[in-house]
Amino acid sequence: MDRQAPLITPVLLVGCFIILVSFAVRASFGVFQIPIAEEFGWARAEFSLAIAIQNLAWGIGQPLFGAVAEKVGDRKAIVLGAAFYVAGLLLSAMSETPFAMQAWEVLVGFGIAGTGFGVILAVVGRASSDENRSMSLAIATAAGSAGQVFGAPVAEALLGVMPWQGVFVVFAAALVAMLVTLPLMKSPEAASKAELQESMGTILGRAARDPSFTLIFLGFFSCGYQLAFVTAHFPAFVTEMCGPIMPGGVLHGLGITTTSALGAVSISLIGLFNIMGTLLAGWLGKRYTKKYLLAGIYTMRTIAAAAFIMLPITPTSVLVFSAVMGALWLATVPLTSGLVAHLYGLRYMGTLYGIVFLSHQIGGFLGVWLGGRFYDIYGDYTMVWWIGVGVGAFSAIVHLPVRENRPAPAMQAA
Repeated sequence: MDRQAPLITPVLLVGCFIILVSFAVRASFGVFQIPIAEEFGWARAEFSLAIAIQNLAWGIGQPLFGAVAEKVGDRKAIVLGAAFYVAGLLLSAMSETPFAMQAWEVLVGFGIAGTGFGVILAVVGRASSDENRSMSLAIATAAGSAGQVFGAPVAEALLGVMPWQGVFVVFAAALVAMLVTLPLMKSPEAASKAELQESMGTILGRAARDPSFTLIFLGFFSCGYQLAFVTAHFPAFVTEMCGPIMPGGVLHGLGITTTSALGAVSISLIGLFNIMGTLLAGWLGKRYTKKYLLAGIYTMRTIAAAAFIMLPITPTSVLVFSAVMGALWLATVPLTSGLVAHLYGLRYMGTLYGIVFLSHQIGGFLGVWLGGRFYDIYGDYTMVWWIGVGVGAFSAIVHLPVRENRPAPAMQAA
């Protein structure tokens, strides 16, 4: 591909739009934590388990949808993912028992897998030049944050005029409307001749034998744990633990008069700051060693989470933590996906990144489920926060031995 190819392409624009809509819906689920629990009298762990199952299904579905995209086409994989997503939302809206909600969240998880990072980043990566790839992946990732900016506040606003079931239906309609942009997504193959000649089994075998792939897999665990826990539980945490919002203050002037509204705004603020953080990570990723950037991001996350939970929880500390964590939120994604592409090529990037992403979602499952479980046992989230601090430190360390060069690739010998 021409190294002078433009950064902004139709493939990138469509990919950004699809991720934006998909993640706007996905990022809003924490807002429903209290309304659903209050309507049915469920324990906190019940809806938490539903979101945890959603995250696990997302992780399991990611390499599967990556393989589907690489075998039958990106657009077909996205349509299939959207169908799962819509069906999951509509069936979840009709759920009246914890088991039903948990079962249908499997479909939502597969839907996110088909319309999220694994498929979209792979097609964007293939359509980008070598020079632009790191930044293209960052822009597509930042689109997910843009969805998060308004996903939770829109859900909160809709809950003010309709029941949560109606909000799920509105979100399902938005996902259907999203598909009208798909005809513009025509991605050329950007793999070398040797890469195209190698089978998926050959590439997967090479990655499985490479210790660096294992380290990347293990390191992505804490990212999923921290992000999923915060997305699912932070609005409820802020609602219940934050100090009162003083009348006449700045927040009142901005229309934030309750801790419930502050919880939704905090998720939006994370998304807003992550747009900047992710773009910066993409810019840095083509100039500096990715493994050191990843280790630095996980170190800063660990410090931020530890400081937040040790200090008094106030509206100010919530906003500061949201801004700091937001700057680090998805900054790991373009670096991790770019590292996978650099090490193993573009031909099966979707499948390989999907496997790494499974670790992310196993972490996400535990973060969400433990959040609800420990809340029901201890009445607060303190233990879950400290586990997140520990796994964040682990990820910072485990990236350091990664070898940032291709492992004896047969593709170069061809």
